[in-house]
Amino acid sequence: MSISLDKVFGLPAQALELRAKRTQLLASNIANADTPHYKARDFDFSNVLHQARADNATVRTTHAHHIRPGGLSVGNSTIQYRVPANPSLDGNTVELDRERARFSQNTLEYQAALQFLGGRIRSLLGAIKGE
Repeated sequence: MSISLDKVFGLPAQALELRAKRTQLLASNIANADTPHYKARDFDFSNVLHQARADNATVRTTHAHHIRPGGLSVGNSTIQYRVPANPSLDGNTVELDRERARFSQNTLEYQAALQFLGGRIRSLLGAIKGE
């Protein structure tokens, strides 16, 4: 009997991957807070995760040698520029306090997803060991 790891880890693994990508994007915004004409970017986590789940649900393989649906992609169409509440004179749209808050929130949610996956792995190991 085989176990599909996609079914075992599924949504939490996808959420973890998206959180990591969003962390990179937010860190880039923070790093460029003083760069003239830099435009802050982000993506809607919920929409991208929902789209990834829908894509994986509709793509099926019919033969063992077919390529399985792969990882998540956050394409340029899903990454959007942020409209600042207080635009700066140099054209930079990064609002440092808001970016730090988003970064902190994303980091907490990343850690929560990681802990959830860790719990699933521990329960699978317990089942394998017969505990």
